[in-house]
Amino acid sequence: MTQLAAAMHWRAHGPRRAIALSLAAAALALAGAAVAWIAAARTAPAGGTVGDGRSGPAGMVWVPAGRFVMGNTSSKALPNEKPGHGVRVAGFWMDRTHVTNRQFEQFVRATGYVTTAERVPDWPSLQAQLPPGTPRPPAGAMVPGALVFAGTSQPVSLADYMRWWRYMPGASWRHPQGPQSDLRGKEDHPVVQVSYEDAQAYARWAGKRLPTEAEWEYAARGGLDQQRFAWGHLLEPEGRPMARTWSAQPQVFPVASAKVMPGTAPVASYAPNGYGLYDMAGNAWQWVADWYRYDAFARQARKGDVANPRGPGESFDPEGLRADAPKRVIRGGSFLCSEEYCEGYRVSARQGQDPYSASANVGFRLVLDAQDWRY
Repeated sequence: MTQLAAAMHWRAHGPRRAIALSLAAAALALAGAAVAWIAAARTAPAGGTVGDGRSGPAGMVWVPAGRFVMGNTSSKALPNEKPGHGVRVAGFWMDRTHVTNRQFEQFVRATGYVTTAERVPDWPSLQAQLPPGTPRPPAGAMVPGALVFAGTSQPVSLADYMRWWRYMPGASWRHPQGPQSDLRGKEDHPVVQVSYEDAQAYARWAGKRLPTEAEWEYAARGGLDQQRFAWGHLLEPEGRPMARTWSAQPQVFPVASAKVMPGTAPVASYAPNGYGLYDMAGNAWQWVADWYRYDAFARQARKGDVANPRGPGESFDPEGLRADAPKRVIRGGSFLCSEEYCEGYRVSARQGQDPYSASANVGFRLVLDAQDWRY
């Protein structure tokens, strides 16, 4: 084809071809955008959507992405809750309730897993929690067991928690109050007497993970901004209990009768929060992924708004037996919390716990990233 013929051919057909190509490219772009929009719509349901195994993981609730003020801006906040600071989190799925005894039993049956409370205590792990130079206990004292609430017969000073806690040989998730207790009638209660290590083992089996502290607090707030509780500002609006706390007991904390000891309630016994999550306050404390630092929020706030924080790289607790003892964060409070002691059911309340320890008032729930759910 001569140059002139080529030029004439382009004049006749080039513009139409260019237009066709442009239209095709535009159509492909629109199709791609539509696919992306559909995918985004499918991976980002409305906040509070409950998965049914098809449109989302069964038994989990969608917590939408957003920004919130983490911590507490109130003058009544404890030092480890200060200051309030901006945090952004991506959306994620969260278990609607604590992991229950029924669910944990399925895990144990499937894997043969033995919890830390059912093993002989590991001296190096225990030693890390004690003042330097503490001698090793005799072998006869190193027996499997866990902490149980024993209560007191009369009011006592609240300065020493060992007045109402006891290390009970034989206590475990199967026997939460000691070897004479069991799980009959408690299949749908939160599993307790599980350590951070136990929660991580369950999470690996379930294909999920523990929430970060930021994810947990964001979810617990349920869309409310700087309220004291997961449901609002009043502990018992119109006199209605909103969580399993010490208020269910007839006597002042920690007075209790051996015949009627306080304990957990079935999950979802109280109204859910704004995202449809149950027991984000009270019933049982919940392990989260982060190391516990007393000053974590102050350090984080200096960075300005942060996105999806994963917490500090190590522990620090000047209020503990030793400041450098490894601890993980627990959140949410339990059936032992009261206005007189701990108020752990406040949405900003936080504590550190030995990751290998197990106690009668600590359990967990899990989360799942959006990309890890296959539609």
